Formats: sequence, structure tokens, C-alpha cells
Amino acid sequence: MKGQYYWILALIFALLIAIFAVINVDPVEVNFMFGTGEWPLILVILISALLGGIVTAAAGSVRFYQLQREVKKLRNGTKGQTPAGRSELRSHNNKHDKQRSTAADDTKHKS
Repeated sequence: MKGQYYWILALIFALLIAIFAVINVDPVEVNFMFGTGEWPLILVILISALLGGIVTAAAGSVRFYQLQREVKKLRNGTKGQTPAGRSELRSHNNKHDKQRSTAADDTKHKS
């Protein structure tokens, strides 16, 4: 459901940018570092929005691949354990879960 909201908001945002760009079609002077040129404002707006999207996607994909690598590393770390080591880890986690639930019950009863 979260992904659908993302795409709906992205489409609305793209539509607003397109409408804004179509309204502004007058030529403007663009100052590049190596020279100047006169471009229609619609192109300046659309290219700026496109470059912003590309930079944002690149930053997001870098973070995505970092997290994927971390997940893979963590999964490989548990694969190397012996079955006895995994059962010890499970019993350790279960023990802490019971302690947490007991502490939560005690807090409820004190209230």
C-alpha cells in the first residue's frame, strides 16, 4: 500500500511540474559556467526537475545497495553457525522475549 501512495504522489508532482512548465514558455537567458545561452523556460524547468530526480534516485539506490549488502552479510553470518549455535541463539532470544513480556506485565499490574 505504501508503494501505491508513493506512485500516486509522484504522478501528481510530475503533473504539477508539467503544468507549471507549460505555463512558462518564454525564452530566458541561461548562464553556464563556460558561456550563456537563451533557452525556453519550459526546457529549463523540465531539465532541472529531471536532473533532480536522477540525483535523488542515485542517492537512494546507493543506500539501497548498502542495505542489501548488509543484509547479505548478516545472512551469511548466521549460515556459518552450527545448528547448535543457532539453537543457542534462539533460546537466548526467547529468554529475553520472556523477560520483556514479564516486565511489561509487571508494569501493567502496578498501574
